[in-house]
Amino acid sequence: MSDFSPQKEAGTPPLSEKEPLPAEENNNVESGKKKREYKDFGHDEHEATHANVDMSQIELKAEDLYDKEKVDLETVVIDDVFKLLQCDENGLTDEEAKRRLEIFGPNKLESEEQNPFLQFLSFMWNPLSWVMEAAALVAIALSNGEHRPPDWEDFVGIILLLLINSTIGFYEERNAGNAVKALMESLAPKAKVRRNGKWLEIESSELTPGDMVAFKIGDIVPADCRLTEAINVSIDQAALTGESLPQSKKTGDQCFSGSTCKQGEAEGVVIATGPNTFFGRAASLVGQDDDTTGHLQKILAQIGSFCLVAIGIFVIAEIVVLYPAFHYSYRRGLDNILVLLIGGIPIAMPTVLSVTLAVGAQQLAKHKAIVTRITAIEELAGVTILCSDKTGTLTTNKLTIDKEIVRVYGPFNSQEVILLAAYASRVENQDAIDTCVVGSLGDPTRARAGIKLLDFKPFNPVDKRTEITYREESTGKLKRVTKGMTGVIIDLCSRNKTEEIENRLEADVEEYATRGLRALAVAYEELEGDDPEAEGNGFELIGLLAIFDPPREDTKQTIDDAMALGVRVKMVTGDQLAIAKETGRRLGLGDHMYPAKVLKDGPAPGGKHATLDDMIMDADGFAGVFPEHKYEIVKRLQGLGHLCAMTGDGANDAPALSRANVGIAVEGATDAARGAADIVLTEPGLSTIVHAIRGSRIIFQRMRNYSIYACAVTIRIVVCFAILAFAYQFDFPPFMILIIALLNDGTIMTLSVDRVLPSNTPDAWDLAEIFAYAVAYGLYLTVSTIVLVVVILQSNFFENKFGVSFNSPKNAANNQLHMIVYLQVAIISQALIFVTRSHGFFFMERPSYALMGAFCVAQLVSSIIAAYGNWGFTKIHAISGGWIGIVWVWNIIWFLPLDLIKFAMKATAIKYLRERRMRLVAKEIQKNAQGDIPLTRTTSRAASVHESMYSNRVSFIRRAAKKVAGFGGQVKMSGDELRRFSSIQAAQTSQTLARHPSRPQ
Repeated sequence: MSDFSPQKEAGTPPLSEKEPLPAEENNNVESGKKKREYKDFGHDEHEATHANVDMSQIELKAEDLYDKEKVDLETVVIDDVFKLLQCDENGLTDEEAKRRLEIFGPNKLESEEQNPFLQFLSFMWNPLSWVMEAAALVAIALSNGEHRPPDWEDFVGIILLLLINSTIGFYEERNAGNAVKALMESLAPKAKVRRNGKWLEIESSELTPGDMVAFKIGDIVPADCRLTEAINVSIDQAALTGESLPQSKKTGDQCFSGSTCKQGEAEGVVIATGPNTFFGRAASLVGQDDDTTGHLQKILAQIGSFCLVAIGIFVIAEIVVLYPAFHYSYRRGLDNILVLLIGGIPIAMPTVLSVTLAVGAQQLAKHKAIVTRITAIEELAGVTILCSDKTGTLTTNKLTIDKEIVRVYGPFNSQEVILLAAYASRVENQDAIDTCVVGSLGDPTRARAGIKLLDFKPFNPVDKRTEITYREESTGKLKRVTKGMTGVIIDLCSRNKTEEIENRLEADVEEYATRGLRALAVAYEELEGDDPEAEGNGFELIGLLAIFDPPREDTKQTIDDAMALGVRVKMVTGDQLAIAKETGRRLGLGDHMYPAKVLKDGPAPGGKHATLDDMIMDADGFAGVFPEHKYEIVKRLQGLGHLCAMTGDGANDAPALSRANVGIAVEGATDAARGAADIVLTEPGLSTIVHAIRGSRIIFQRMRNYSIYACAVTIRIVVCFAILAFAYQFDFPPFMILIIALLNDGTIMTLSVDRVLPSNTPDAWDLAEIFAYAVAYGLYLTVSTIVLVVVILQSNFFENKFGVSFNSPKNAANNQLHMIVYLQVAIISQALIFVTRSHGFFFMERPSYALMGAFCVAQLVSSIIAAYGNWGFTKIHAISGGWIGIVWVWNIIWFLPLDLIKFAMKATAIKYLRERRMRLVAKEIQKNAQGDIPLTRTTSRAASVHESMYSNRVSFIRRAAKKVAGFGGQVKMSGDELRRFSSIQAAQTSQTLARHPSRPQ
């Protein structure tokens, strides 16, 4: 009953062979009056074709097999399917099935598992970790000599930092969902198949092309098949194609693996299994680009490269200067190099950002959003386009009667028409139409209240209507109501079937169709006497109902909020174009939408769009799409420089969810969609997405603040200590740099809960600005330290003014001077975060209590170390309270101008960089408009060697991973073929069977 469309039934006999027409229709034919055709909304019918090959030659040529115009098992007539697959309706023998199973592989999806130990090691494989690992080797191995033991203290501290970072990353990775596994698990575990001429039940993984299968109501279709017998069959394939209603299927139609039989019984021949099914192709697209580098990893790679270049320059300078010029000993020079390596590398950057993202994920969980890939939070902050599936995402996926546009033609009002339609509906074992009609009453019991059921005729594909005969308890009269396809119902109406009524009905149905609404006609008659099987006084058309899948209550507000945040929303649905446009109009999304075929054909010649990319950017949405289409749309938007989010709920959305920068599975999504998504919503509606966008932008601001801080500290350490070494042969102890790093990172962890405001536009990493700020802050702090050392070594200012002193000769090797420098660097380095986290004066934006508390604790610890840190294994000695006070006052004096440096940078260097960027973008857009060059600012792939190297999952480690449940290589689908808009499994099946002809039965 799910399809009230005017599709022609296969095998319908010509008019001369049908039973006699009713008198009225005969009169119409004889008088030359053309029978009206009501344009009920439905699916386009594709007539079956013959394979354009010589069917007597089973061994087809390869060039023919890949020509869809010649061979396509989805559309050719059933007889040709049996010939191409070399089988018949008796099924396969056990021997033949076993042979084919070896050829095509099992009917399940390939999965991949990785060795956990190798996975853990992969998180120590990136440029920042390489430098720290090199520093660890220097400390434990290369430092031997000159009668001194290995530097165990620095070695243990470095390894501890590496292990913390890797453990957090490993934990996050192991908790991530496996999309392909979820897709595999949703396949039917059992299948009814005919083998050796007998029906039996086997594991669905043992099915192979050519098998005869059977399924009934409630069963999951075990493989792609063509129906050879169909009895009142209705298939729910919403999770695969996005269509709102279960689809009626007849003999010759195709059924997709993973769809559900909602009504009837069917038999069919398997045409594709495993990765070659419609379902399998969707799974194959999930994670297809696993060799690309994630967006956050690319940013970290560029920040890491900046730090490495700065460190490398000064390490080389120290090697060139300290050994030849100052004749440093081997071990003394290594200690100075260790200072630059340990202090300059922001080794804790991945850990700090991971903690920030993890805390953000916990905050999003309070809004019922579960984050399965933690770095997606950062990418969500920069999303500029949100591609949303319609069915079950923007809409409720529950059919509803639109009570506002009910059309009436008889003596009943709209409410009475709906009630009578509910009478003509089942109240148990309902299909989709009956459910929505009865549900529109509010109280389902009204569908049988006040009447006594005498006879009920359920929907069937031949009559295309339902009918009830009942006795009205209040009057005792017998009445009859029917509802169904418009053309069928109006033909029954003899009492008010006039030219005027037919014109009105035709116009109303046409209006419904253009708006994507399905028309359901209702007619009524009364009976004389007490015989429920007697003829009535003639049906009278009383109303026309509009059925649609309504938007969720909060969807329109969500879309408005998203647009206010600078995020454009596009609808990408498998449903029909008219339905998509109507939904777009109701949501204020717009109705400028295109059918999926434009993605293959491109823009029309002479149209307003020069390229397909222009059309995709201009469109409000696309309709009638398949998984390949959704994947292609997301990929093209990414190629145009956009960070793209995709929402969905079905297996058909899984490829695009995986490809998108941020995949969002809505509440009630399938396992496949949840597995492919980065964020899973656990309550209905999309309002959570707006909370997630705002929350992600808060998190982004925290990460940006830390990035400026980390880069500034790198500049400050390497420049400061290199200059001190060159000027005074100042040998700062490496262990104290490690203490500074640990205290700084402990404080910076609290940035994950810092108070910041989200931006009103999508965020983007402007690394030029970050590096400019970092250089300015770093050089300023370098000056603050160098000036302090110069004043101490070149004068007696502090001794004379404050009465402080040293316990040994005052020179660059003085251990108390080392402690003074340690304290000054530790205090002002941490204080820098209050400047980087604020947009105005630092005291105008209150930090979180956690950040302020952590800062105070860290400074207390630093001061205690300065006062009591007499550690024999490193070159430091405790200093007096007077020196500690001097350092604190010195830092406060130098800290206050940092805000002025920030404002000066905004007015000069930052202003120049932004204007320059705007000019470049405008120039690029202008060239694109003139057709000179395409605008392709790709953000979805690694753009440099450094970014590729930074990937947590490097290629040689990935190759070491163990694969399970493989197919042995017999059936493989290349990426290019997967993205083609054609039937790939048809060619695969025919080609393979041609190479392996059947043995004589």
